Amino acid sequence: MKKTITFDDVLLVPQYSEIVSRKSIDISSPLSENIVLDLPIIAAPMDTVTNSYLISQMNKQGALGVLHRYNSTYEQVMSLKRINGPKAAAVGVTGDYVDRAQKLVDAGASIICVDVAHGHHALVRHALKVLRNTLGHDIHIMVGNVATLEAFNALADWGADSIKVGIGGGSICSTRIQTGHGVPTLQSVIECAQSDRDAKLIADGGIKNSGDMVKALAAGADFVMVGSLLAGTIEAPGESITIDGKSYKKYRGMASVEAQIDWRGHSSSIEGVSHMIPARGRLENVLNELEAGIRSGFSYTGALNIVELHSKAKFIQQSSSGLYESRTHIKDRF
Repeated sequence: MKKTITFDDVLLVPQYSEIVSRKSIDISSPLSENIVLDLPIIAAPMDTVTNSYLISQMNKQGALGVLHRYNSTYEQVMSLKRINGPKAAAVGVTGDYVDRAQKLVDAGASIICVDVAHGHHALVRHALKVLRNTLGHDIHIMVGNVATLEAFNALADWGADSIKVGIGGGSICSTRIQTGHGVPTLQSVIECAQSDRDAKLIADGGIKNSGDMVKALAAGADFVMVGSLLAGTIEAPGESITIDGKSYKKYRGMASVEAQIDWRGHSSSIEGVSHMIPARGRLENVLNELEAGIRSGFSYTGALNIVELHSKAKFIQQSSSGLYESRTHIKDRF
């Protein structure tokens, strides 16, 4: 039986570096010929993460946000029109998804994200064919999620320009518990990065901090997608609540009972939960902190850009004691 690894199982080995200033490191990554992110972070299409305001602020920082699809076409189009900068929006693979996608493109979307839990599926294959024929080749089509190299190659062959990699690793995702299916996210990234297709790889799920972002990028990802890291910010649309003098914001999986009932009036397969997370302050500060960590990570490998990081990075596995040592543990000693 094959053994797998994820973020806490590994570390990157520090290497000789000639980088004098972290400002000289280029962490930008091209999504397409016309779209380059200065900060390779993408906000997940979730209703407690991405509204027009947060996405506009992501754009301002050189990152990207995907507008969620859990409302009417009219509501989503109106939200899209309020976004300042490059515009991305999600659609599904059933119902009026083609009409929705066309209306979003007409409203200014340059990226359409086919957002489903299991991307290696006949419905996705059909949707990609129809959307490509309808929208043409000037629109970037992002698709996900998948967990294997076979699935990554299939979606690339079906017409995906970028592919979200990771199933069941999100902090509010219970897919692996409910269905018994999934692959640790870093393992999926390592395997999918072996593809000879041109599609961009977006690591999605289980990323807890800037260190995990560096590991994902080092393993072959071009971008990382996150939800909980941004959901607690002031700009995020989640409901704010004060408990015992401390501020929290709601963060929920779109397959949670609560989200499904709010979205379509009933719940079916329950593969997510709803939770309150501590408020994190302004988005700009969170992104700046993450960027600083990413730049530091590149410098420890001696990589001036993502391409160099891909080629130079060296992983080692760590034990549970190594993981304990990796975390701040002063409180456990005194």
